[in-house]
Amino acid sequence: MGGTEATDRGRAVSRKEELDELLRPDGTVLLTVECQEGVVGADSALPELAAVARKSGALTNVARLVDAAHGAGVQVIHAVAERRPDGRGSNGNARLFRAAARLPVQQHSGSTAVRVAAPIRVADEDLVVRRLHGLSPLAGTDVDALLRNLGCRTLVVTGVSANVAVPNAVFDAVNLGYTVVVPRDAIAGVPADYTPAMIRNTLALVATLATTDDLLAAWRAPRRSAAGRG
Repeated sequence: MGGTEATDRGRAVSRKEELDELLRPDGTVLLTVECQEGVVGADSALPELAAVARKSGALTNVARLVDAAHGAGVQVIHAVAERRPDGRGSNGNARLFRAAARLPVQQHSGSTAVRVAAPIRVADEDLVVRRLHGLSPLAGTDVDALLRNLGCRTLVVTGVSANVAVPNAVFDAVNLGYTVVVPRDAIAGVPADYTPAMIRNTLALVATLATTDDLLAAWRAPRRSAAGRG
């Protein structure tokens, strides 16, 4: 029994060290996906998704991660999906886009719906990237160029939804050569039980899975490189 406990402790230490290295602030960017008022806010166009994001704690955990990133010097990028009132440039080539165009709450550019939702705090140094088309926060947007200019090696993906935009972001980031970390309690989709199944059967194959607390601990950890400066 003692040997088994020692082995388990060793694995836990090894995993923590691996996460600490992956999540070094100088090479990590935190991405929030569609955490906007018109999606997860009180007047959401998608009330079921908004309810799950709040009830599950995912939205609160995104806010905790953003606050921790600010404190640790980790760059934050907020990816927002919107459309012009005339729909110019937006997709119409899938049922999802056509259904969204008929919703009573629209993600119109400049409206309250496309503001980053509370309780997430946007700092002056955060970057907000807005897209008018597609399903992914990365494909055809400025995000990849920004990540490269920032020296990003590890991308932390959070937000909604686990049905579409989050897996799109993960796949695109992996295809572009980034290492992806997904805090599994900081993403949400519908129905609620779909998210853990998708994480287990899909995202686990391409991303490093963690919890919000794992990331908070990593960003609080002292850095050997910082200690050796001077």
